[in-house]
Amino acid sequence: MRYFFLLLIFLSFFCTFINAKDFSKKASKEVVYTQKGEEKKWCPICGMSIKKYYKTSHTSKLQNETSRQYCSIRCLVKDDLEYGINKNSVQVVDFISEKLINAKSAYYVLGSEVKGTMSRISKLAFLKEEEAKAFIKKYSGQIKSFDEAFDEAKKNLKTDTSFFKTKKVKKIYPKGKRIFEKLCSPDIDPTMYLEINELKADIKNNKLCKKLDESRLHALSLYLWEVKRLGEQSVVENKVQVKENEKCPVCGMFVAKYPRWAAKLYYLHNDHTHDFSFDGVKDLMKFYFNPTKWGDYKVSKNMQNTILVTDYYSQKGIDGKKAYYVIGSDVYGPMGHELIPFEKIEDAKVFKKDHAGIKIVQFDEIKEKEVYKLDE
Repeated sequence: MRYFFLLLIFLSFFCTFINAKDFSKKASKEVVYTQKGEEKKWCPICGMSIKKYYKTSHTSKLQNETSRQYCSIRCLVKDDLEYGINKNSVQVVDFISEKLINAKSAYYVLGSEVKGTMSRISKLAFLKEEEAKAFIKKYSGQIKSFDEAFDEAKKNLKTDTSFFKTKKVKKIYPKGKRIFEKLCSPDIDPTMYLEINELKADIKNNKLCKKLDESRLHALSLYLWEVKRLGEQSVVENKVQVKENEKCPVCGMFVAKYPRWAAKLYYLHNDHTHDFSFDGVKDLMKFYFNPTKWGDYKVSKNMQNTILVTDYYSQKGIDGKKAYYVIGSDVYGPMGHELIPFEKIEDAKVFKKDHAGIKIVQFDEIKEKEVYKLDE
């Protein structure tokens, strides 16, 4: 009887790998989601379905403790480069049990015959070393640690991004454009969303398009996020200009990723100018009140300075010292509650009424304590 049960275990284990080359990465058990809201079902970096790519998915926490979940280690690496993750918090789905395990203790198989997720080199994680070795025996690959797999994904990030970009330009973007024009509301504004998974969730849950399967929803979302959103931003006149590699000195985010919220602070110091970019007025004001709290900056609010902020409706750059700010609305920026700027008082009043704002203030009325209270 004992040998009979051992045979059953062996056959079960073997069958797990029998079609590994073409195996589905889709979850065969209940998915554990770690993000919040309806957008939790998709990767915040590339928008792919967590359920569909569950067997290569990872989770992490950002430095601000926000939970994130990705379709792949490639997207985990990209998030780390943009925001910085707590690497000790990273979990990965075990290929065999489909349970979340500590990535640091996992055995990664790199370069097997299995197709990679968002990468040309596959990276699968196993809880047990003997299971990883059994997989390698049949489908090749090498056992690596999490740190080694992470470094490999980081090394190949640029070439992998370029490789998949070519595919998107040729096939996915045109498909998404056709879907948008034939099946969707023309009023969808992709600049209103902070992440691609938020866009996907809104399209699906609020029926902004006719019923779409995951494949068509993904093509549509990529077109809106990577083509239409950037195209609409490029035609805005006098927008706040931010370089692609500029980070907010307060939160560390790449500001260019959030053009709708971009703000700039310029200090005139002797014969030259110091300039800083922010992903929202809230972080700008934190820096303005106390620059040295965020680094060894030789500036102060007593220096001659200029402030540019992004008007919420027109998205053009306006004088931050003459703007009107709505506080306490139900509209969130990249860092949560925001001071939302408007060039005209009439626009601020309309927004306050439509979005449950608490009050409207001008620049000189903004208090430091009130700024930090927005984080509560």
